[in-house]
Amino acid sequence: MRGERYLLDTNAIIALLHDHNELRQLLQDAAWVGISIISQIEFLVFAGLTEADRQIFNEFVQRVEVVWIEATLPQIIDLTIELRQQYRLRIPDAIIVATAIQYEAKLVTADAQLQNIANLDTINFE
Repeated sequence: MRGERYLLDTNAIIALLHDHNELRQLLQDAAWVGISIISQIEFLVFAGLTEADRQIFNEFVQRVEVVWIEATLPQIIDLTIELRQQYRLRIPDAIIVATAIQYEAKLVTADAQLQNIANLDTINFE
């Protein structure tokens, strides 16, 4: 096991569930894989989601850790505010980035804007 920690952005979740082979290989030996509750919500509100997609996603979330935003983790809240102000990120993106930083995980994303943030390790899967 490589011991790598990964937080998946919403676009990475979609790619993975569409059988993106490189992502599967990347995550195969991970020590930890998580998603933000924000990504879970973003995925589930997608207009084109089928019942089969929903079923696959529900199986997927049983295999990863879904990270909630809680008052007991004020660091994520404070960091979200800082990121929003410094990088002018949308609030959902700022929460996802703050979660990756707080959990010391590499953010797996195709979002170019998120790949230029200080103190954030990213992996571009495209």
